[in-house]
Amino acid sequence: MKIRAAVLREMGLAAPYAQSRPIRITEAELDPQGMGEVLVKTRVAGLCHSDLSVISGDRPRGMPLALGHESSGEVVQVGPGVDDLKPGDHVVTVFVPSCGGCAPCMQGRPALCEPGARANTQGTLLGGARRLHVGDEALNHHLGVSCFADHAVVSRRSCVKIEAELSHREAALFGCAVLTGAGAIINRARVKPGDTVAVVGLGGVGLSGLLAAVAAGARRVVAVELDADKRKLARTLGATHLIDPRAATTDADLLAAAGGAVDVAYDAAGSVPAFETAYRLTRRGGMTVTSGLPHPKATFAMPIAQLVGEERDVLGSYLGSGVPAADIGRYVDLY
Repeated sequence: MKIRAAVLREMGLAAPYAQSRPIRITEAELDPQGMGEVLVKTRVAGLCHSDLSVISGDRPRGMPLALGHESSGEVVQVGPGVDDLKPGDHVVTVFVPSCGGCAPCMQGRPALCEPGARANTQGTLLGGARRLHVGDEALNHHLGVSCFADHAVVSRRSCVKIEAELSHREAALFGCAVLTGAGAIINRARVKPGDTVAVVGLGGVGLSGLLAAVAAGARRVVAVELDADKRKLARTLGATHLIDPRAATTDADLLAAAGGAVDVAYDAAGSVPAFETAYRLTRRGGMTVTSGLPHPKATFAMPIAQLVGEERDVLGSYLGSGVPAADIGRYVDLY
């Protein structure tokens, strides 16, 4: 079938992108769904920093690429082997397909699915196919989703059924922003009632992490953000302390503004300064968690003696460190 898709043909063009125009709306051919695949009509697609990271070249992918990985849509047709979805069902897409049979999947860590990682790197669906092309030229799929298009063929393992009562505008966020941010707090950090939490960076991921910290019963929730409007929003969502990092340059200033060090500090911004701020906010014996994806060459000089002497935990979190098929419904219910 003929579809319209946002296609990236060259990474790393100069910003502003409104002038360099790295993305072009393109008419493409979408082949029918194969074994274990689903044709989805995209209703709403979220704009995520991970898409920007591909456009800028910070997260290299094969070109040409049909962008988009955070969306909500409606099932149009199902392929052979799909018997738990039907036309009309509402689904949220997930940016790592999980095979269910590799070692990480068997251990309950589908974010680390080995076939899923290979497919995402190669620009294919989980089964190895590319369903998009322009003439004889194949287009790569972005993280198995490519939802910056009016229709997409995805693996059944790349979508989760949701209740139709939730609007698509809301539902789209649960496949990436909410899944990532809430999961980092609930699954990876395992925040419990009475803990203290700091969230650095209040985009969609960070705000979701903040909401999860409040829902988990954190008694002090520190919001660290450059933008004043986002800090004000964080207050309405349950933050107890607000920090503009530009106004807290020393450790003493930072800790005073936060009401002291915290049990869990979460970097949701994906930059080295944000991670450093989260680490500085973490108490002795505490945990620093990050789900940000800066440039692959970005590094942090870890003070090893402090790591050992203070029994620090430094953890990464990807895809919310949980099982999307179970977690997304749970987060929708909490919402």
